[in-house]
Amino acid sequence: MSIRNSESYRLEGKRVWVAGHRGMVGSAIVRRLASEGCEIIMISRRELDLRRQADVEAWMEAQRPDAIFMAAATVGGILANDTHPADFLFDNLAIQTNVIHSAKSVGVEKLLLLGSSCIYPRLAPQPIREDALLTGPLEPTNQWYAIAKITGIMMCQAYRRQYGCDFISAMPPNLYGPNDNFDPMSSHVLPALLLKAHRTKVEGLSEIPVWGTGTPRREFLYVDDLADALVHVFKVYSEEQTINVGAGYDVTISELAETIMRVVGISARLRFDPSKPDGTPRKLLDSSRLLELGWKPKTSLVLLDLNLPGRDGWQVLADCKSDPALKGIPIVDESGLVALIHRRQQADILGGVLVLETSHRALAAL
Repeated sequence: MSIRNSESYRLEGKRVWVAGHRGMVGSAIVRRLASEGCEIIMISRRELDLRRQADVEAWMEAQRPDAIFMAAATVGGILANDTHPADFLFDNLAIQTNVIHSAKSVGVEKLLLLGSSCIYPRLAPQPIREDALLTGPLEPTNQWYAIAKITGIMMCQAYRRQYGCDFISAMPPNLYGPNDNFDPMSSHVLPALLLKAHRTKVEGLSEIPVWGTGTPRREFLYVDDLADALVHVFKVYSEEQTINVGAGYDVTISELAETIMRVVGISARLRFDPSKPDGTPRKLLDSSRLLELGWKPKTSLVLLDLNLPGRDGWQVLADCKSDPALKGIPIVDESGLVALIHRRQQADILGGVLVLETSHRALAAL
């Protein structure tokens, strides 16, 4: 289905509230908006509890933002979802309900709600299109968060239909980058593995414990790429249906763990624990509608070469280094910084492993 561009929404001169500005996504959006010439409004959780309806309404009435990026949420990995299902459901329902309704009440011009790929059915056809929403059962390990996020999407659609509000939603995959959460009780898979690898190195251990079988496939998007995509979508997209914001590739948890070991600089055995849940077997978003809007990611965790499907990444790297046609194209060595500009699609792919190295240095400094 073809997607249409809306008339461009201009952020310049607008009062823009980034809800959740201290989180990984919110802080990335703030960094990205710095070049848009807008006034960025921020308020901490200590100053304003978004779960309290009267407080949100009073603050919104006083501030009168023109635009809102909704990145505030209670988030976490499988363990956190399983341990605190009521918190994940109540907190996110309350936050979304209060902000969306207040945005309508004070006449906010545009709002973007950030969701998650976990909204889609557990066994959705891959890659997952936006119209897969509500076509099958959810993954039980994060259904509470997913139900809350689905409600937020439906609220944006309902307020759009009933009140004509320009409220939209966007669904990212797993994220990584600055300001990630390394709390072992609530972190997502990538920072959890990075923390485990770091501890293995520091304590001189021989193996890294990994939940599940290592076979599930996950898509990972660099958070600054997400922020850039969200600003782009905010400007040009105005439709009821949610829009996927993905990286366009996925890796197994085992492959991710091996990449992280290279980054940390260790050689350890991965000890998989099949008694722990794997979660959804695969989550790869179909982001073709976003590509039609003229946006694509710049950062990748893995070596990509679509001319050589199924080839080992390191062999592809060796082939590229010996290919005269690729002379001068940025390719890095076998140290683990895997980056390549793909000729056929003219993709600008940078080394996401560099981001992991930065994250590891920050973790080691704690």
